[in-house]
Amino acid sequence: MVRTMSLLRALISAARMVRHTPLLAAGLPPDDAVLLDAPDGQLAPALLSAAAGEYEDAAKLLATTREGAEWESRDRYVMKLAAFAHRRDGWLTRWLRAAPHDPDALVVGAELAVRRAWESPARVELLREAGPLIDAAAGGDERDPVPWRVALDHARGTHASHGHFEELWAQAVRRSAHHYGCHVSALLYLSAQWYGSHRECLDFAEDAAHDALPASLIRTLPVRAAFQQLLDCVPSPVQADRMDRAADLAIGMSGHYRAGDPWPAEARNLLAYVLVRRERWTEALEQFRLIGPYATSFPWTRFSDDPLRDFLETRDGVRLQVASGMPLCPRPGRGGPIAH
Repeated sequence: MVRTMSLLRALISAARMVRHTPLLAAGLPPDDAVLLDAPDGQLAPALLSAAAGEYEDAAKLLATTREGAEWESRDRYVMKLAAFAHRRDGWLTRWLRAAPHDPDALVVGAELAVRRAWESPARVELLREAGPLIDAAAGGDERDPVPWRVALDHARGTHASHGHFEELWAQAVRRSAHHYGCHVSALLYLSAQWYGSHRECLDFAEDAAHDALPASLIRTLPVRAAFQQLLDCVPSPVQADRMDRAADLAIGMSGHYRAGDPWPAEARNLLAYVLVRRERWTEALEQFRLIGPYATSFPWTRFSDDPLRDFLETRDGVRLQVASGMPLCPRPGRGGPIAH
């Protein structure tokens, strides 16, 4: 009898999936329309020019963000340009040769040096050698918090003391009190994987989120702290409750942006992953709809060498989970289309 009931439940679940999964694809772009780490309309021309060995478009883009104090966009573009230079750096070499004191070229060069060092077996030694490059970038524009985000990443890799970390953090927040990139770097330093603890990391994230505006990406910092904890262990009931509150806060932030907006894409990708781990399937599916075609390497690269495949497989799995929980036949008067 038990075996028969188990088989019946499996058959009913399969029937639900077959019936509802196509409907649940509404609002989700097809697999071949999903892009990984797609650049926005401002960054794309700079990357195309860099591919041709030219730096002028990148220089103009970063100069615009600096002059307009667009620090969040500047940080993103610096990281993307440095990631490109990690593979093809001739354009950056020519830029630094032509303008060795350009604060925009200097910050990309510092980010590139730190990125290369992190991926090397000789990480600590190479990071120490990158110190003067970070100092030069920090002296380029006194208002710019981005070199201090690079410095915080550098401090984590060089086993900097808490005292030195606090000095760097003070410099960062003096320039931009709510800079997302600096907060993420600080959160990683305070995580249990590095020099803090799960509690310290989440406390920091919750305090920062509490002071942030509703649409600020900093409202997703607690979800980032939850993610760091999920990498290590199964949460206790108290920890799980804090994770769910963190997810609720991030859902609120996500709701301030239109579906398919590339700006909050990484935050939404991370939120979707945490919702999946918390088995909040319906809310995870809604985030995948809001993500649209903008898959991001983070967080999926933490689990796979093919982050796009992992994103798509997780999205499909969420659809199946939602479908399996839907009634096979709607009860009269409940659900279904309204007759007109």
